[in-house]
Amino acid sequence: YLEHQVDVTPCEAWLARTNAARAPESRLLMGAVMMKAVALAVRRFPTMNGFYLDGKFEPSSAVHAGMAIAIRGGGLAAPAIHDADRLSCDALMASMRDLVARMRSGRIRSSEIADTTITVSSLGERGVEALYGIIYPPQVAIVGFGKVVARPWIVDGVVLPRSKVTITLSGDHRVSDGHGGALFLAEIGKLLQEPKKL
Repeated sequence: YLEHQVDVTPCEAWLARTNAARAPESRLLMGAVMMKAVALAVRRFPTMNGFYLDGKFEPSSAVHAGMAIAIRGGGLAAPAIHDADRLSCDALMASMRDLVARMRSGRIRSSEIADTTITVSSLGERGVEALYGIIYPPQVAIVGFGKVVARPWIVDGVVLPRSKVTITLSGDHRVSDGHGGALFLAEIGKLLQEPKKL
């Protein structure tokens, strides 16, 4: 279990500029940018992406990022956004909206549940600043995002208000270790600080 604090002030500013002229239904949310950052980072760290089956790790060449969704009436499911690393942030946002609507209406396909290669969960909208997810077997990792909060931060020797988010990783120690997990979280953080490259 690892956590990493990331300054997402540049990401918030980019989202504000991107969404300024958009209708509400076509605006990008921070969740889509976070999902994209995880999907790109996991390509560099393949030990976080795949399945532990029959006593061995089977890495996945595809990134099918699961999105944890609360089900009405209780419970949680994490259907996959297929090839999330290849989608634009706008396409990811559309896929996320579609998954939530279909999950809550009971129209999700079994393949979307079964082939998730890594799960992303966020409770930021519920006010939680950090979450440590439980890995969905046979997956080997889950990434959690907390609430974006304003914090004093030292930038070039000056204390400034910055928007921070806590990113967590729960990783299967049979496949990965703390060193690799730390590098993986750092890569996600780096990508979130350069959102226009996503």
